This record gives sequence, structure tokens and C-alpha cells, in this order.
Amino acid sequence: MCGRLAIGLVLLVGISFEQVHAAEAEIRVRDKEIIEFLAGGKLVGRYVIAETAPKPHFFPLNAPTGKPVTRGFPMVKDDPDETKDHPHHRAAWFCHGDVIPEGVTLTQKVRGVEGVDFWSESPGHGRIVCVQVGEPRRDGNHAWVTTRNEWRTADGQKILDETRTIHLYDLGEAWLLTFDIDLHASVCPITFGDTKEGAFAVRVAEFISEKRNRGGVIENAEGERTEAKCWGRPSAWCDYSGPVDGQIVGLAILDDPRNPHPAHWHARGYGLMAANPFGRGKSGFPGVRGRSDLVKLGKDEHLRLRYGILLHLGDAKTGKVAERFQQFAALAERERSGK
Repeated sequence: MCGRLAIGLVLLVGISFEQVHAAEAEIRVRDKEIIEFLAGGKLVGRYVIAETAPKPHFFPLNAPTGKPVTRGFPMVKDDPDETKDHPHHRAAWFCHGDVIPEGVTLTQKVRGVEGVDFWSESPGHGRIVCVQVGEPRRDGNHAWVTTRNEWRTADGQKILDETRTIHLYDLGEAWLLTFDIDLHASVCPITFGDTKEGAFAVRVAEFISEKRNRGGVIENAEGERTEAKCWGRPSAWCDYSGPVDGQIVGLAILDDPRNPHPAHWHARGYGLMAANPFGRGKSGFPGVRGRSDLVKLGKDEHLRLRYGILLHLGDAKTGKVAERFQQFAALAERERSGK
């Protein structure tokens, strides 16, 4: 698959991660409610971990130009240039729309969902609560922080533990965030239900969306463009780019080639782009048509996933998304060794 090739060669020849124009990376924790990610003093994004939030999420995420590339709604409610659909699309987030805690009786849940719905914010939805933030660390153009989350039912019962480490790299003309996600079935066996509503997602700024017809475009690692050719297909990465204040900028989600369940893309012309490793036949994704092999965790088992968000100038080609994907893949061992 395009984008997943040549990773071994990259690892052999090595990559210089200290880019020529890279700046110092920094992470600041603000009152246990917000974590700021900065590169050379510029805001890359704010990560919201307040208990009042239904799930941890980034808002905003900025391009290297300093301009936001994610939608403001529902956090900003009075922008006349933004649509007000899908109020659960909180800029950038990770969750899933049907997490089934085997053997647990659910007293509240979202209609039509077998387990706990962490995707929507309809009555009965679950919440992902950040319960611990580690000390941020940094080394030149690289900074990182580890958080611990509890996935809870609508009535507050924990069904899943998660350790999430977020890394920031300043790559000079691009910023890279990587997410090392460890899901632990600490309470009971877990089944990830078959739905398109998941999992590692962004909602791009209004002017970038294909629907606006102002030059915004979705493109994947195979070079396919538009929702019609990218939705529900497997790919190593998917990119959304378009004009923000007259300059083309983009945001790509990167799916680590070592992930045990490759992503299919819930990518929409109205601005959603999500890597979904759990959708099967019922999701409607053409890439998994007819499949019914759900992702399951036995009690005390772990599922480890890794994704990246690349914030870049230009479209997927001029932003060198394919090359940056190779860098992202090669960084995994370095991150997990703690170096």
C-alpha cells in the first residue's frame, strides 16, 4: 500500500529529526484543564482535559501559519461563517461510537447503540475523563506528555482504562503530533462494535471543507481525491487541505503501519476526517464489505494504537505528506523506548 512502503529503508538509512529550521517544542499544563503545545513559542494546539468536557480533545489546532485548521463549533457558538451540525465534533479527538462492556448491565445508553456511545453527545452517552497528567518532557524540537483516561458509562461506571502519550515535533515547515494510545480492558472483556462512528478524528475549518467548493480537498495515500473516492477505503493516511485566509494549508491523519487493525476512512465533504479501525460490514465502508470480525479484548488485555496529525503548508503533495508519513512511522520505536 502506498505510504507504507520503504519504511524499513528509512529506518536503515536513518532520518534527521532535528530539522534545519526546527524550533524548540514545549508543553504547558494549565490548571489541570488545558495542555498547551507550542513550537518556537507559537501555539500548535490546546488539548482540553477539563472534567466538564465529554472527552479530551484538541481545540484549536493551528497550521504553521498560525491560522486554525479546525472548526470552532461547538466550543465557539457565535461564528456566523460556521455550520452548526454535529455538535459532538470537537475539533480533534479519539473515541468510538459503540464500546460494549461484556457482562456489564447498562442502565443508560444511546438509542440504537448496543454498548456505550462515546462518539455522540446524545442522552445516555459515555464520557472519557482525564484523571492524571504526567510531567511534560522535552528535548529540542520534541516534547511529550503522558495522560491517563477512564472511559465511563453515562452513570459514571468505569469500563476501560487508557494511557495516552502525545508527542509534538517541530519539523521546520510542518508540525507533527503523535498519539500512542494504550487501551486496557481492566474491568471486563470489551468488544468494539461495528459502526462508522469512530475513532481518531478531526473536523476541519469550514473554508477547508470540500462542501464549500473553495478549493478544499480530501486526498489519501493512493492519490485518490474527494469523499467519493476516499470514504470507507483503507489507506496509510488521509489529508484535508484548502485555503485559509488565502493560503493553502492542510491537516493529515497518519495511521501507523504497525497498528493491528488498519484504518478505514470516515472522511466527509462537510469537513469530518476520521481513521476508523473498528468498522466492519455494518459500517457501510466498501473496504470491509461483508466482514463481521469485531475487535475484542479479553479481561486485562491491551490494544495499542498509534496515530499522527501532521499540520502542514500547501496540499498533500507540496506539504510532503508521503515523506512525513515515513518519518512518523520511523519515530515509533524511538518514542516507545523513551528516547
